[in-house]
Amino acid sequence: MNKYKVLLFDLDGTISDSKEGITKSVQYALKKLGIEEDDLNNLEPFIGPPLQESFRAFYSFTEERVNLAIEYYRERFKIKGMFENKLYPDIVELLHKLRTEGYILVVATSKPTEFAEKILLHFNISQYFNVIVGSNLDGTRINKTEIIEHILNQFNEFDKSCFLMIGDRKHDIIGARNTGIDSLGVTYGYGSHMELQQENATYIVHSVEEIKEILNRIGENDGFFCLSDKHSEEKTR
Repeated sequence: MNKYKVLLFDLDGTISDSKEGITKSVQYALKKLGIEEDDLNNLEPFIGPPLQESFRAFYSFTEERVNLAIEYYRERFKIKGMFENKLYPDIVELLHKLRTEGYILVVATSKPTEFAEKILLHFNISQYFNVIVGSNLDGTRINKTEIIEHILNQFNEFDKSCFLMIGDRKHDIIGARNTGIDSLGVTYGYGSHMELQQENATYIVHSVEEIKEILNRIGENDGFFCLSDKHSEEKTR
């Protein structure tokens, strides 16, 4: 048996390296708003957080300008940007092993659900996930706390101790903490070890292979095994 049962995976920077598609789409949006940004590396901070948050934080856009920037971003992203993307090495093997071992896998991303679904289909990995949860195109449910809460409500037969959020940015760790679940930060994406450590990630790993290793180690060394609320109640009767 496993300590955790439901594993929540961030998409950008955790399952796939989406730098090219995201940064080029941000660059396109900025250019349409009269801002030239030639160095895509300067736009890396847009990978992971909600676009609304990033355009406000990095360019001090008004709400109206933020909405316009997102509209322009999506013009390019939905046609080309979402496919300028590549899976991290060993991620398919990891997902296959986890499903074989009985884990419930969920995508938890700030990217609109519609785009996330198309990306997973493009890479032929959607079959590994029980649920894909992202933001709404109308700008609602954009932060990780809301997204994780939505997932917890869908799997309310499990205690919160059965969930683990896996992601590369502080937003993943903060969302997990706000909703009372454990987190696993990965440094192979776009968040640093310091960023993840400062937010008190429950675990931190440096490669896809280490995700599997640490899950095995937790299961072997921890006396707690995940039980649904129903089973827990039956056990105490």
